Amino acid sequence: MNYVECVPNYSEGKDRTKIQQIIDAIKKYPVDVIDVEMNGDHNRSVVTVVGDGDAMVNAIFESIKKASEIIDLNYHKGEHPRFGATDVVPFVPMFGTKKEYCVELARRLGERVGNELGIPVFLYGEAAAVPFRRELPDIRSSGFQYEQLKEAISTDEKYSPDFGPKSLGPAGATIIGAREFLIAFNVDLKSEDLKSAKEIASRTRERSGGLKNVRALGFNLKETKETQISMNLVNYKETAVPEVFEFVKREAESRGIQVSRSELVGMVPMKALEEIYRFYLMNRDFSEDQILEKKILELFSKDSIRGYLGELSSDKPAPGGGSASAMVAAMGAALISMVAGLTIGKKGYEEVSEKMMQIEKAAEEAVWELYNQADRDTKAYDNLSKSLSLPKTTPEEKEERTRKIQERLKEATEVPYATGKIASAMLDFAPILIERGNKNAASDVYCAILFISSAVYGSMQNVKINLGLIKDVIFVDEYKKKMADLVDETRRKSESMLKNMWN
Repeated sequence: MNYVECVPNYSEGKDRTKIQQIIDAIKKYPVDVIDVEMNGDHNRSVVTVVGDGDAMVNAIFESIKKASEIIDLNYHKGEHPRFGATDVVPFVPMFGTKKEYCVELARRLGERVGNELGIPVFLYGEAAAVPFRRELPDIRSSGFQYEQLKEAISTDEKYSPDFGPKSLGPAGATIIGAREFLIAFNVDLKSEDLKSAKEIASRTRERSGGLKNVRALGFNLKETKETQISMNLVNYKETAVPEVFEFVKREAESRGIQVSRSELVGMVPMKALEEIYRFYLMNRDFSEDQILEKKILELFSKDSIRGYLGELSSDKPAPGGGSASAMVAAMGAALISMVAGLTIGKKGYEEVSEKMMQIEKAAEEAVWELYNQADRDTKAYDNLSKSLSLPKTTPEEKEERTRKIQERLKEATEVPYATGKIASAMLDFAPILIERGNKNAASDVYCAILFISSAVYGSMQNVKINLGLIKDVIFVDEYKKKMADLVDETRRKSESMLKNMWN
């Protein structure tokens, strides 16, 4: 799984109904919207989406299409510069994903938007096709926005889009790119003096000789009757958030202006908060590894179904069929537990409640046992792979390598057999659930039978393939018999129940 973040900016910050329509378009795909920031003064919304890159391209494309249908730039007014209904779409690599992958996503999305929606697309950041478009302010700025682009796009080669037509419709143009994580950070000032705000912004931004990696603009905030220094921190590791805040604060105070508040727009990496903690509490040895939730989230990420499916669908040999069979069996056992739970205490099922409690308990235990079998199967294969990589230069090394391989092959056989054995035992509970369990959940029992029987057969395929490589004849004969017996037993149990499935 290639995990990425995408932070599309839409030119609408007042109408929640419109933004919800855009979010609903994103949610048609298996990605997660984790944050939505709407700003009325800027008339702009920043949405943070995370997920697999391929799904992300489809989701963001649909959102751009929806935004083009409901946002008309000819009637849009706001403090923030903008080119289009969907103004900027950056892809950001996460959890080891390569930046080159995000570049490929940006270009793929850009081509689709240009060709299928007829919206001009400008590539920026790491995805820029021409050097002078690498920096976002070089494409769009407070002095060059939708209105100026209307004429320039067809007359000035500098503003010829990378994809799409050389003309603008009411949806404007979209800027799509790839970059590292950026922090949108604002500091509000207790003053309506826009001239001072713009001076402070100029002193702060890198392009005017200020702080490295900082972009800054000064705005009026009509709702609060204040001004704002709106900033993008393009490399928070080199120029930390507290450093930027203190710089703006000093510049404001030197003009007799007090800071009202600061604001993080969208999401922020945990490491950035670590720097704030270190700066203000002077705790130089602090590490994000000391944060409890971070450790727990690492465990959740590793164990998530989405993470598992990403691993399973990759080109790595493990996890494979044996591990997947265990997961399918765990789902079958979970359904057995569910149906038993739906029967306990229900009117008309009082006589079987005690038996159902026993089934529920046994099935719950089997769920986690089978879940762990999925991990054991992957580890057994990994151990076998390590044995295959052992040196074989000398006769002694060859002998040791062969011994290890045979030992690991036996382990890789025993694990899926154990999976099948645990799974098949769950079928013993199915007849009573069909006959006396909650009738409204009968379909779930049949699903459980199908899952469990398929898991047994899948596990035995892994037993079979390993037996063909094992030299210990006694072990092979023993497991061939065990395998055949378990397959026959499972078939007998399941077929007697499934033959009534469609009656």
